[in-house]
Amino acid sequence: MDPVVIPILVVVLVVVFLVASTVRIVPQARRYNIERFGRYRRTLQPGLNLVLPVADRINTKLDVREQVYSSDPRPVITEDNLVVNIDTVLYYQITDPRAAAYEVADYLQAIDQLTVTTLRNVIGSMDLEETLTSREEINSRLRAVLDDATGKWGIRVNRVEIKAIDPPHTIKEAMEKQMRAERDKRAAILHAEGERQAKILTAEGTKQKDILEAQGAQQAMILRADGEAKAVELVFQAVHRNNADPKVLAYKYLETLPHLAGSDNNTFWVIPGELTEAVRTVTRAFGDGSAGGPAHPVPSGEAGTAADDTSDAVRIPQLNAGATVSPDAATAADEAGKQAAAAVSDAKAEAEAAKTPQVRRGRTSGG
Repeated sequence: MDPVVIPILVVVLVVVFLVASTVRIVPQARRYNIERFGRYRRTLQPGLNLVLPVADRINTKLDVREQVYSSDPRPVITEDNLVVNIDTVLYYQITDPRAAAYEVADYLQAIDQLTVTTLRNVIGSMDLEETLTSREEINSRLRAVLDDATGKWGIRVNRVEIKAIDPPHTIKEAMEKQMRAERDKRAAILHAEGERQAKILTAEGTKQKDILEAQGAQQAMILRADGEAKAVELVFQAVHRNNADPKVLAYKYLETLPHLAGSDNNTFWVIPGELTEAVRTVTRAFGDGSAGGPAHPVPSGEAGTAADDTSDAVRIPQLNAGATVSPDAATAADEAGKQAAAAVSDAKAEAEAAKTPQVRRGRTSGG
């Protein structure tokens, strides 16, 4: 081997070593802390960097992206002396690589211990129910304490979340029973409210039904009364238009009275005071043409006796075969008889309303 080649190779190797020791390529989102002769010199940024070979060396390589740290469940005692296991999730980011490397030996362990002590201080001032319902408050207090303490370490705590709060098994059973009782209570309340609404709606429906039925009955009574009034008016007009003979009217008037007396629903019935006058009129009208001989007028004393005894039938003079009545007078007499029957029916209704059975003596024409 040529003696000149060996020194050349040695020089080339030295140059390659020096160049490799001088050039440092830092990836994105990474930071390298450089020490020169054991003392911090600077922090290399992402990209191509030059350092002094042999004199400068890389102490720590840090990742400045946001990172997640999940701690193990830790027992914490609440204000009401119950032990609960709480595990947290921490989101942090390195903002100062020099402080993270030289201000604290192990920043993850430091953050974990600080989280546990802060949790015990916060949870120790709350009871179990408040602990379970105040996660947002616990998170905010934890973040405030951790952010203040880790600021000098070059670390920013972005979020702190409580992942789980596990109370003792007996407390879980008691809470489940309480929740079940609350659900049963709400179910019973909702059922009672439903029944109440159903009853209210049923009552409203019944009320509307009764109102409509009453209005219908009222309209029917009004229409019936209007019809009866028009019928009476027509009868009255027919009687006056045909100029009915008073003798025929008196006869139809007396002809209606036995039907009133023979009704089974009568408690009492009233004999009008015009009865004796009607009897005299009919007797004078048909006394000469009677088939059985002259009809004798009914004395007022006998009329009074018929009025006192409701079981005695009132005797009505009958027309014989030879008696003749004009058609218009007969029609008017029929209508007048219907009118008399209606008047007697009204008198019976008023008597039933009084609810006191009695027989009133009709007043005679002379007395």
